[in-house]
Amino acid sequence: MITGKPLFTVEHIQNRVKELASKISEDYEGKELFSVGILRGAFMFFADIVKLIQIPMTIDFINVSSYAKTASTGEITVHTDLRDDIAGKHVLLIEDIIDTGLTLRHIREMLLKRDPASLKICVFLDKKSRRIVEVPLDYVGFEIPNEYVVGYGLDYENKFRNLPYIAIFKKDT
Repeated sequence: MITGKPLFTVEHIQNRVKELASKISEDYEGKELFSVGILRGAFMFFADIVKLIQIPMTIDFINVSSYAKTASTGEITVHTDLRDDIAGKHVLLIEDIIDTGLTLRHIREMLLKRDPASLKICVFLDKKSRRIVEVPLDYVGFEIPNEYVVGYGLDYENKFRNLPYIAIFKKDT
């Protein structure tokens, strides 16, 4: 297993995270935000962006999975749900990557049933070419080609999450 040349360097990532946090802070000015991180992949992006958002905020996590190795299984499993009630709150869902859209649509629909005041979605990476279902995205870090990527929280078999950059993953044959 190897990782290739970085697709996004640490500097590219940090600059984009600052831009997104600034826009989110501006959009939610005067409101309290309820930020939801989707585990496990979004943990690095989530930690970096919430540190830079300049408004009052509550934080919670949801843990879901739909991948086995490098392919989506199509089955969405919620391992850990939110601990807090989101009714009447301004919710920002923060995800590492969207490709088919199936997982994010599932989570979005699940949360909308809980009657939040608003629900917006922030994704670090958008792989539009793989989209099966459309999901409204309010904040996007980067659009990427149809390549399997690792690093900055994203993994292959739970490895490579600790890389501080995003790299295209290639498996030795």
